[in-house]
Amino acid sequence: MKQGRTITLALVLLDCIAVVLAYNFFAWLRGMEDPHDPILTPLILPVMMQFLAVYLIDGYNARTDMMSVTYTSLHTIALLVVLLLTLLLTYAFFIAGFPLQGSRLVITSACLLLIPLTLSYRRFFYQRQMANKQQRYFMFLGSPESCVAFKEECRKTGMTQAVLYATHETFVPGLKASNNGVSIPPFGDVTHYLAEYEGNLDAIILRESSQELPSVVAQRLMELHFSGVPTYTLELFHEVYWRKIPLYRLNQTWLFQEGFQIAREPVFERLKRLSDIVLASLGLLLALPLLPFVAAAIWIEDRGPIFFRQPRVGRNRVLFDIVKLRSMRAAQDGDLYTRAGDKRITRIGQFLRNTRLDEVPQLWNVLVGNMSLIGPRAEWVRLVEDYEKKIPCYHFRHLVKPGITGWAQVNYNYGENLEDTLRKLEYDLYYIRYFSFVLDASIVLKTIHIMLFGKGR
Repeated sequence: MKQGRTITLALVLLDCIAVVLAYNFFAWLRGMEDPHDPILTPLILPVMMQFLAVYLIDGYNARTDMMSVTYTSLHTIALLVVLLLTLLLTYAFFIAGFPLQGSRLVITSACLLLIPLTLSYRRFFYQRQMANKQQRYFMFLGSPESCVAFKEECRKTGMTQAVLYATHETFVPGLKASNNGVSIPPFGDVTHYLAEYEGNLDAIILRESSQELPSVVAQRLMELHFSGVPTYTLELFHEVYWRKIPLYRLNQTWLFQEGFQIAREPVFERLKRLSDIVLASLGLLLALPLLPFVAAAIWIEDRGPIFFRQPRVGRNRVLFDIVKLRSMRAAQDGDLYTRAGDKRITRIGQFLRNTRLDEVPQLWNVLVGNMSLIGPRAEWVRLVEDYEKKIPCYHFRHLVKPGITGWAQVNYNYGENLEDTLRKLEYDLYYIRYFSFVLDASIVLKTIHIMLFGKGR
């Protein structure tokens, strides 16, 4: 944990230095700067935007895989957005004479240089961390059933830490396998694990229980917690590490906890509505020149209708008709879900889905107030009726307007069965509880990444 904080601070400092050096280097090349009087104060704007953009993509998180293609894409997109915003603010909102107004080329060149520069030392830190990293562990205290579930979730989310399973007893023999074939190792004594693995523990996870911990164990956990090895409840671990709400914690009183600003506070709802109107209007204006060509391509392929309409469930279970560009054949029979390689999808429809262009008409739904740009996916009435019978508290997701994109959509693949729906619900509920405009900005960046790399279905 301490090493992670050190890396985070180092990255923040390096980003600040990189921005200052990049801008001053290109300003010097353009003859705009005296080497003895560098540009500093005006760079507060690009520095702060750099911090925010990189923070939104977890670029200061030591757990982020800086070598992955996904992170490289997100990092590039984030800094390109910084470039556009810097140009916009500098030339549209600041008064004449602002030092950065001397050359658009300086701003553009500096921002473009910062993409490989800031990415390179992140990769350096990550490679060093991986090369020197000892085996790290999570210690989990809970029942055999909860251990099986935790191990499976760690596997699905790609966690590199090994898991130590402990109980409050001296020793409990390991189970051979769970019902779904997931094997688990023997359980160890919690006090023995704390003594043996203290220097290699990243976190300790407690499954919520009415059973009290032995006083000696509780005292040791408290000491470790305040020395840098945090102890989380399993629910809090889900929220901090995986940024979702575990469904086992849901009940009819769950809504009475803290959070839920977008559902409770009118000011947040009104600000979100205002931003929806402005951005949806801009999106429709930008897309308008393309629509005639896309409409023609849809009609030419099978002579079917251009638009697809379907009743969906909105906020407070109010029904509305969603509008999309048609991507499937007009006669839709068979499976309720769209699956990979679905033969009902037309050739132009596959392109529209990959690029998310089929979603553009939903901007009209946003303008009239049926939807928001960001929120839980607007589900088909037939599916919602089925989910509400099978999933307790599924109706919680209808506390807010559905969105064109959302936290579940950017963190989980397209759902094609009940299990996928359960997993996406965990992300939707996290968004509803912890909504913020910073979280919305993070979703926008990740949505751009998905659009560019054709991950729609």
